[in-house]
Amino acid sequence: MDLITTLTEQYMKPELPAMRVGDTVRVTVRVKEGNRERTQAFEGVIIAKKHGGINETITVRRISYGVGCEKVFPVHSPTIVSVETVRRGKVRRAKLYYLRDRVGKKAKVKERI
Repeated sequence: MDLITTLTEQYMKPELPAMRVGDTVRVTVRVKEGNRERTQAFEGVIIAKKHGGINETITVRRISYGVGCEKVFPVHSPTIVSVETVRRGKVRRAKLYYLRDRVGKKAKVKERI
């Protein structure tokens, strides 16, 4: 068991910010198009965190042109350049799947001070 953790620790990112469910984050991803490479930002609310350690993933949701868009990001993936917290959210749930059914101002999360 300790052998697996020691092997996976070298691939984990040490500089990640403190992220919680309900926080609004900006995830910058390295995108490869043909022979070119660029970075692309995806900003939204974290509605779920799953697994742990090297397998940790976050599900980020945003509304784009009136349509909800969700992406699942492996946190320790080499394609993720950075994750920065834009604002802190005040929630009382571990999973915010109820935001999928809400539209407009009802889909907002209160800010934690």
